[in-house]
Amino acid sequence: MQYWLMKSEPGDYSIDDLERDGTEHWDGIRNYQARNLMRDQMEIGDRVLFYHSNAKPPGVVGIAEIASGPYPDHTQFDPEEKYFDAKSDPEDPRWIMVDVKFVEKLPRMVGLPELRECEELSDMVLLNRSRLSVQPVTREQFEFIVDRAGEPEPQ
Repeated sequence: MQYWLMKSEPGDYSIDDLERDGTEHWDGIRNYQARNLMRDQMEIGDRVLFYHSNAKPPGVVGIAEIASGPYPDHTQFDPEEKYFDAKSDPEDPRWIMVDVKFVEKLPRMVGLPELRECEELSDMVLLNRSRLSVQPVTREQFEFIVDRAGEPEPQ
């Protein structure tokens, strides 16, 4: 099993939306490195830290699971969609997506400022100024953050 952090703006799609929907496709990835991770490394059953980006503060709010293999992101072909890509070819799609399944909301959000203070996470991709919306995390980082969410918020 592998572990990931996937970012979503809560105004676009939040952990509450995923809880309501149960399973949803993760569309709109338009970064080649993030696409390659989803296409080449993600597997069904991998665990995901669901991260609310563009929030005050941003942070990890829940756990999800990869529920499908990669398949073409349909939004790349539709001119009416936010993530339309005129250069993408249906015969050779440029962008893919996976389905993500809700597992649980964390007892509390573990915000970015708190994550930055944890020595145990110093080599985490997120904390090294990565803007990737899909990024790997280690099992140790995943478990540390989930455990941290069960503790009282630091003062």
